[in-house]
Amino acid sequence: MYDEREAWLRAIQSKDARFDGHFVTGVTSTGIYCRPSCPARSPHPRNVRFFVTAAAAQLAGFRACKRCLPGASPGSPEWDVRGDAVARAVRLIDDGLVDREGVTGLAARLGYSARQVQRMLQEGTGAGPLALARTRRAQTARTLLEATELPLTDVAFAAGFASLRSFNATMRAIYDATPSELRRTSRGHGPRHDGGLTFVDLTLPVRQPFCACNVFGHLIGTAIDGVETFHDGTYHRTLRLPGGHGVVSLRPALRGVEARIGVSDIVQLPTALARVRRLLDLDADPVAVDDALAADPLLAPLVHAHPGRRVPRGVDGDEIAFRILLGQQVSTAAARTHGARLVRAAGTPIETGIPGLDHLFPTADAVAGAPDEALAYPAARRDTIRRLAGALADGDLDLSVGADRDAARAGLASLRGIGPWTVEMIAMRGLGDPDAFPATDLGVVRAAEELGVDLTARSAAWRPWRSYATQHLWALTPHAVNTIPGHPGCQEQP
Repeated sequence: MYDEREAWLRAIQSKDARFDGHFVTGVTSTGIYCRPSCPARSPHPRNVRFFVTAAAAQLAGFRACKRCLPGASPGSPEWDVRGDAVARAVRLIDDGLVDREGVTGLAARLGYSARQVQRMLQEGTGAGPLALARTRRAQTARTLLEATELPLTDVAFAAGFASLRSFNATMRAIYDATPSELRRTSRGHGPRHDGGLTFVDLTLPVRQPFCACNVFGHLIGTAIDGVETFHDGTYHRTLRLPGGHGVVSLRPALRGVEARIGVSDIVQLPTALARVRRLLDLDADPVAVDDALAADPLLAPLVHAHPGRRVPRGVDGDEIAFRILLGQQVSTAAARTHGARLVRAAGTPIETGIPGLDHLFPTADAVAGAPDEALAYPAARRDTIRRLAGALADGDLDLSVGADRDAARAGLASLRGIGPWTVEMIAMRGLGDPDAFPATDLGVVRAAEELGVDLTARSAAWRPWRSYATQHLWALTPHAVNTIPGHPGCQEQP
């Protein structure tokens, strides 16, 4: 019989980094909680308690380890993959919903009472919504303290704390150090102000292995003028945020992703960080994905050649849905042209200080009211785009980070003009479904022909990671979206 505790004990004895993010260990003899891969001496099994989340360990009175920095690790892949109410709640909390709207706002979004949400999260994560939000604030604050030279007051409010007193008390309780003591290791730069935005420089931690080629290549290859641009080896894009707007510049680095993030309101920084991580799929579990896919001899050589492929996602589900409709049955270049035309006609003009970035992608309301010339398609396609815009604007369809994926799929499929390919593509890139599979996609069909197999039948063995299998299949066909221009690490598949 499988014994989860014994498996986890073996993981901490072997310092297995594959379990980082899946659980944390509290050591009763020291009062400290750690990652499974912590380099400190392994604790005696009788002194170990396991917690699903850092928030649960903190509620039990444990402080974060100063060696392995469990609060600085990427988010748990479990909540990124799952589609149930608990996982949706965790994703919404990570996006800052509790800080903006409170627990009642979270409950309303999920369709439960506040008491039910409290109970579900307590049972599923070991901590309630306020404790999870508190941990998120502390993790963001530590990142800003160590990676930037923002004044402590700015760090406190940027991370979502309501006062300096709660900021100081929380950091001491969780990290056994004051913000000033944590700041002494700072290796960052002071904030820069340009175009009405406040910029900070960060290195985003990434689970290894990380193959940046397809995720960056896709974003660069499909970039829409005004919203996105690529130059000097860096991908830039604008962000529509709940309380303003922002811009982000990203480039792959040796052990993560170098990011420069600018926001119109510093309080929006944690939400911007969460959305950038989602854009690049940084919280995926590449070891679990690769192990599962490599079990199929058909995919094994592809996985071994390029381990750690990610799914290029988006910063906004509505935007991704419109972009996929704009790209139906046209070339990548044509889709970019259609997108740029819509952005110019219905997008929100902004100043960013970055050449080529001067618009936010239009909202659903704006797309619904866009003139015919902004949607230069046959009438049937134009009507489909407007039906989608109306459903999103009216709240009849939810494609946000906290959406119920099954309900979203059903809602999309019910709209005339939206077929299985569109539903699967939106599920994969907009909803973050790891098991979406656009079987009729041209790239997938060509891969099937090259491999000489029926992928529809074969793909059942790849569940629940068919979105990641799709990335390997796409890369079999030479295309600009599979590589980063000028990046020496991006090579063709074998």
